[in-house]
Amino acid sequence: MKSLEARSTFHISLTSFPLNEGLIGPFFISTALCNAGFIFTEEPSERAGKSDGYCSRILRAQGTRNEGYNEFRLRVEGDPENYQPGSTYRVTLYASSPAYFRGFTLIALKEGREGDKEEDYAGNFQIIDEEDTQFMINCPSAVTESTPRRRTRIQVFWTAPPSSSGCVTLKASIVQKRIIYFQDEGSLTKRMCEKESLYGETTEKPLLDCCACGTAKYRVTFYGNWSEKVHPKDYPRRANHWSAIIGASHSKNYVLWEYGGYASEGIKKVAELGSPVSMEEEIRQKGDDVLTVIKMKAQWPAWQPLNVRAAPSAEFSVDRTRHLMSFLTMLGPSPDWNVGLSAEDLCTKECGWAQRVVQDMIPWDAGTDNGVTYESPNKPTVPQEKIRPLTSLDHPQSPFYDPEGGAITPVARVVVERIARKGEQCNVVPDNVDDIVADIAQEEKEEDDTPETCIYSNWSPWSACSSATCDKGKRMRQRMLKAQLDLSVPCPHTQDFEPCMGPGCSDEEGSTCTMSEWITWSPCSMSCGMGLRSRERYVKQFPDDGSVCTLPTEENEKCIVNEECTPNSCLVTEWGEWDSCSATCGLGMKRRERMVKMPPPDGSICGAEVLEVEKCMMPECHTIPCMLSPWSDWSDCSVTCGKGMRTRQRVLKSPVELGECIEDLEQVEKCMLPECPTDCMVSEWTEWSECNKSCGKGHMIRTRIVKLEPQFGGDSCPETVQRKKCKIRKCNRDDGQGQVNSDEKKRRKEAREKRRSKQGGPQGEETMSPAEHPGCKMRPWSSWTDCTKLCGGGIQERLMTAKKRLKSTQLPSCKDRKEIRACNVYPC
Repeated sequence: MKSLEARSTFHISLTSFPLNEGLIGPFFISTALCNAGFIFTEEPSERAGKSDGYCSRILRAQGTRNEGYNEFRLRVEGDPENYQPGSTYRVTLYASSPAYFRGFTLIALKEGREGDKEEDYAGNFQIIDEEDTQFMINCPSAVTESTPRRRTRIQVFWTAPPSSSGCVTLKASIVQKRIIYFQDEGSLTKRMCEKESLYGETTEKPLLDCCACGTAKYRVTFYGNWSEKVHPKDYPRRANHWSAIIGASHSKNYVLWEYGGYASEGIKKVAELGSPVSMEEEIRQKGDDVLTVIKMKAQWPAWQPLNVRAAPSAEFSVDRTRHLMSFLTMLGPSPDWNVGLSAEDLCTKECGWAQRVVQDMIPWDAGTDNGVTYESPNKPTVPQEKIRPLTSLDHPQSPFYDPEGGAITPVARVVVERIARKGEQCNVVPDNVDDIVADIAQEEKEEDDTPETCIYSNWSPWSACSSATCDKGKRMRQRMLKAQLDLSVPCPHTQDFEPCMGPGCSDEEGSTCTMSEWITWSPCSMSCGMGLRSRERYVKQFPDDGSVCTLPTEENEKCIVNEECTPNSCLVTEWGEWDSCSATCGLGMKRRERMVKMPPPDGSICGAEVLEVEKCMMPECHTIPCMLSPWSDWSDCSVTCGKGMRTRQRVLKSPVELGECIEDLEQVEKCMLPECPTDCMVSEWTEWSECNKSCGKGHMIRTRIVKLEPQFGGDSCPETVQRKKCKIRKCNRDDGQGQVNSDEKKRRKEAREKRRSKQGGPQGEETMSPAEHPGCKMRPWSSWTDCTKLCGGGIQERLMTAKKRLKSTQLPSCKDRKEIRACNVYPC
C-alpha cells in the first residue's frame, strides 16, 4: 500500500506539550523559527571538532521558553515501555485542540548520549508524508517539517536499533507562533528500553552461528483469536477463516519473510489467495537450507472453542545449521493480511535448545494489495511495497483503526514446545528436571514396551497402502492378544500403522528410484473458465545401478475455477486441500472448501459451490479385543443405612482409532447396611361416632390406624382410640320408680367395675344383662355386626331389645339399647 499502512515501522507523533530547557545537549531548532521572529545565532558546538562535522552546527534559540504547558504530546503507538530490536513503530506528534504548531524537530538518542556523534543516535526514522516531514539538512538523523505552516499532527516511522543497544530516548521540540517548547522529562519525551526475550533463552536475532549439539524436535500449535467478540468492527461473518499454514525450519541463509523485506511470489499467493502451493515449492527448492516443511490445515471458520475444534499443530526438527523456524497464514478474507513468525531462533546463547516459546501475533501487510478493509476489491500495489505490521492508525476504514493510536489486540497466539532431543547435547547450562524427563520419556517411547505378562500372536503382514500413487498414505498390521497373565499390568496396542506410498514410490522395491510426495497442485492458469494446472515431485534417491529415473516428475490436468464467465458472475478462489478422511479404517468421507472472492456486481447470490464432499477409503477395519485396565475397588455404599448401590470402573487402554469397544466400563451392584430406625406412622383421626346412649349421659369415640409399626429402635406409636362424653336429653322416670332406679344404678356400677377387673375390656363398651332392666323383660345382646371396614379402622354395633314390658313400667325405661365399638384398627 502507498498509504500509511504500507510501512512496517513505529509511528511517532508529536502532540502539543511544553518542553523544558535541556531537551538535548545541543537543541535542534526547526526552520519554522526563521518565520517566528526569533533571533538565532549559529554557534559551533564545543564538541564539533570531535564529531567530524556530524550535526556539529546547531541553531540555538534566544527566545523565551514556556514551562508547564501541556498542549503538545509525543506518542509511540501502543505506548510500549520496551522496544523490540529491529521492529518498526509509528510515532506521532500532535497538538490538543485548539492548539497547533508550525515547526518541530524529532530525534532518537541512546541513553546518556549528547547527540554530537553519529553513534549517539538510535534506530532510523522513515518519512511517511514528504509534504509534512523531511530529514534535517545539517543533521540527517533528525526529522523536521518540510514547510512552516499550521499543523496539529505529524507522523513518522521509527525502526528500533539492533539488539544490545540499551535504552533510547525519543525527544521533540516544537515551534508555535513565537514560542519554542522543549521537553526533557514530560509529554515531549519518550524513553524505551530494549525488550527482553520472553523466556531468556532464545537469541533475539539469528545473527550468530548456533553452537548447540544434536537435534531437537518441536511441536508448534496455532491458537486463532480472531473472532467477532474480540474484533467486532466489520467482522466478516460469512467467510472468515485462516488459510492453510505453511512454513519451515531453515538456516539463516534462507528468509521466508521479514519486516522491511519484499513478499516473494509464494508469499503473495498466501497473502492474497490463501494458497500455500507456490510457497511450498519455494521452500522445497531451497534444498539443504531447509530441514522440515511445516504444514497445517486451513480453519473454517476462523474461531471455534477448543472443546469443539482442537487447535492445529505440526511437528518439526532443528539442528545446528537449520535452527530457525518461520511460518505464515492468511487472515481471510483480507486484501493481503497475514500473521506468522519470522526466523524464530530456537538455539539458545547457552548452546542448548529453547524449551518453550509463546508469541502473541498481530496481522501484517504483505505490501501487494492496496485494500484497507476485510473485503476490499482487488487493487494491486504498484510498485510493490515492503512487508510491515498493521497499526491502529493506518486508515479510518480499517477494522483495526483506533483514533487514539492504541495497540492492536492480538489475533492469534503461537506456542512452540520442545518435545524431544536426540544425540549428544553440549548446552552450557545444566539440564533441569523437565529436560531430563522429556528426553527419557522419548527414549522409552522408541523402545519395545510389551510387558512379559502379555502374550501376543505374531504380527500379520502389512496391509496394502491406502494411497495408490506417490501421495503419502498409511498401512496397517495387527496381532491378537492371546493371554494377559497379570490383569494389573495393561497390555499395549494390537494394531500398528506406518506411512507408505503407492507402487513404484518406495525405496523398498528397489526396481525404481525413490520419489518425493507430489507438491500440491499449482493455481489454475485461468481465473474464469477452463485452464490448466500442474504439480511436481522430485527424485529423492536414484537407483543403485545408476540408471535414469523414468517416473514422471510433472503432471498436468484441466481445471475450471469459475464456470460462468459473464460480467455478472461471481469469482471464487481455487479449491483448498482435502481434509483428512473422517474414518481411520474402512469407508469415510472427506471435504474441501473454497470461498467467494468477489460476489456478483448486481448484488445477487453467488451460485458457485463452495463445499465439496467425496468418499474416501482407509485400510480395512478389523475387530480386536478391547484393551482394558483392571476393575477399580468398589465405591462406598450410596446410603448410610439400609439398601443402597455401589459402583466400580475400568478404563479403555487401546487407542480409539482401533475401533469401538462394547465392553462395559462400569458395574453397579446393590449394597446393604444396618437397617435405618423407622418411626411409627399413623393415619389421620376418623370422624367422631354417634353417641352410644339415646338419652342421658353417654360417650362418642374416634379412631386412627397404625400405618407402619416402629422398627429398629424407631419412635413408638401414639394412642389410636379417643373418647369423649355426650348427652342428648334427660331420661323420663316415674316418682315411684326413683328408689328402684337408684338401686339399679348402684347394681350397674358394681357389676361394671367387677366386669372390668375380670376382663379388662375396652373403655368404650358398657354391657348390661337383661335382668338389669327392672319392669322390662329384655332379649340378650345381639351379635356384633360386621366391621364397616376390613382395615384402617371401622365400627361395629350390637342391639338389645325389649321382649316384654310390664304394665306398670313406663315406656322410656324399656327402650331398646345399642352399643358401638372400634374394629380392624390395623393398617391396610
